[in-house]
Amino acid sequence: MIPPLQSLVKYDNAVLVSSTKDKLLEKSGKKAGKPGLDGKASVTQTEDILNSILPPREWTEEGQLWVQYVSSNPAGRLDVINLQEKLDQQLQQRQARETGICPVREELYAQCFDEIIREVTINCAERGLLLLRVRDEMRMTVAAYQTLYESSVAFGMRKALQTEQGKSDMEVRVQTLEAEAKDLERQVSEWKGRCEAVEKREAERREAEAKKHKEEVAYLENHAKQLKQQLETFLAPAKK
Repeated sequence: MIPPLQSLVKYDNAVLVSSTKDKLLEKSGKKAGKPGLDGKASVTQTEDILNSILPPREWTEEGQLWVQYVSSNPAGRLDVINLQEKLDQQLQQRQARETGICPVREELYAQCFDEIIREVTINCAERGLLLLRVRDEMRMTVAAYQTLYESSVAFGMRKALQTEQGKSDMEVRVQTLEAEAKDLERQVSEWKGRCEAVEKREAERREAEAKKHKEEVAYLENHAKQLKQQLETFLAPAKK
């Protein structure tokens, strides 16, 4: 494990421990507290609270285990000003975005809030614990919104895929209907042509029948006229 990166939270110097059991010892060599019955350095209640709020950082380097506890030194006005300057500097160096979702900006402001909790806890442990509740609630709210955002993105992707799939199906259906419409239009045009041909043949047939009927009527009228003349001739009295 590599050493932890630079943090806005103020830590004491790293302590070397030779085994995992030794890391349970308190800041050896850093604070000369009164020894207890077991020979271990005693810790104050504030340090216990700080260690519970901001757990110590641990890493291994060349087979050695290092532990770094959060600092319990009080902070003054100058420390707060330096914290603000470091925050602005880190935001600029790490190229954090000023607006929108930015993991870098979120991480730096979280470190800044932890440092403020550390400073407040040293002066008043109760305020520090209350700020801890606020921090945990804020993180839980952000995590809930992040989960909601991820689920909404996944839902949107599913809907987009369904829309694309439905669009493809709809395009296929449109092409099929257009082909059917063209086929029906071809059939309509074909039947119109057939109807026009039938109407034309029927008209020619009626015209021919009417002409034939007219000729027959004229022939019969002429024949009747001739018969009438012959009849009148036979019925006429003979001249003396």
